Amino acid sequence: MALSILNNIASLAAQNQLSITNKNLQTTLFQLSSGQRINSGADDAAGLAIANGLQANVTALTQSSQNATNGYGMLQVADGALSQVTSLLNRAVTLATESSTGTVSDSQRTALNAEFSSIKSEIDNIGQKTTYNGAAIFTGISANNNQVTTNVTNPAGLASAITGDMKIKYWDNTLATPAYTTQTFGASTGDTTVGDLIDDINNSGTGLVATLDKTGNVVVTDTQGRGNATDPLADGGSTIKINGDGAADTLAHTSNSGNLNVYLSDSTVAGSTTISVAMGTLDSNNLNGISLASDNLSSAGSAQTALTDINNAIAQIAALRGNIGASSNQLTAATNVMNNQVQNLTSAEDGIMSADIPSEVASLTKYQILEQTGMSALAQANQMQQNVLKLLQ
Repeated sequence: MALSILNNIASLAAQNQLSITNKNLQTTLFQLSSGQRINSGADDAAGLAIANGLQANVTALTQSSQNATNGYGMLQVADGALSQVTSLLNRAVTLATESSTGTVSDSQRTALNAEFSSIKSEIDNIGQKTTYNGAAIFTGISANNNQVTTNVTNPAGLASAITGDMKIKYWDNTLATPAYTTQTFGASTGDTTVGDLIDDINNSGTGLVATLDKTGNVVVTDTQGRGNATDPLADGGSTIKINGDGAADTLAHTSNSGNLNVYLSDSTVAGSTTISVAMGTLDSNNLNGISLASDNLSSAGSAQTALTDINNAIAQIAALRGNIGASSNQLTAATNVMNNQVQNLTSAEDGIMSADIPSEVASLTKYQILEQTGMSALAQANQMQQNVLKLLQ
């Protein structure tokens, strides 16, 4: 090989290889310091996309599990209240049976009827004042000011594009002077897809939780229950357009339709469902379809009529408790399934994102040695051209 002083090819080769080694060493150090195999899209673009999708699944399933747990707790409260109603109705059976016999005087029936009226009043109180998380359980149809949903024309998926902003309003107790606060999410905060929007809301630290329901609408819930009839959660200033909709998608408050609706989702349309439990109103005029409002124990005949109604009411309350029990079991089963999904999806995400520490430690050792040998080789390559001077001596 001819000796040349114009270009040091060996030095260039050593520099190139040393640059490659340094890059690999830097990547290995990033992985070891973060514990993650993928630290940027350049590391594994496809793997990052899959892992982010799995993260969205895990986030939605974790919240859905909490939804189911909260729903189970609410059903337990409702069952406890209905148990007390059953006890009151059993006492009413005793009173009606006693008033039905001819050995009871009219004044005694008046006393029996007074106690029966008190029982009906107490049933009314139970129906009105049984609450869970500050909300009445047996309320019938009422507005849910702490949850809003979009009204998309084209059902959305996580990858659906968005424009404009979603504005959510709530009472913020964290301020020095508590006040209603409008939180903005959407294009102005860097969100370009429905998945971005949901992640933005869920990671905002505001107590707001966003999901994508089975109809392809974004649902936002205030877990701290800060909306009310005067200042509900939805802000009329929203301009968000989802999945190519021509007009802005308004935010509508959901309603408590007399049902307990527990929303469960893995953040996809196909993986979303709602477990609905009929609750309705509860008072002496509506004991799961039976009314005692017009019954009295003033006479033997009316007491016998009341006795029939009371027995029917006991049967209907038992049926309602049976439905609540079945739904409680369903929620428990759903919670178990979702917790198992969270475990498996987390494991799958971990397999994609986590660095293989033993392998990376071995790579670290390899690249550190290569860096040292590369530096030595570069020094030797630079020294080679010095030998040309010996020819001039």
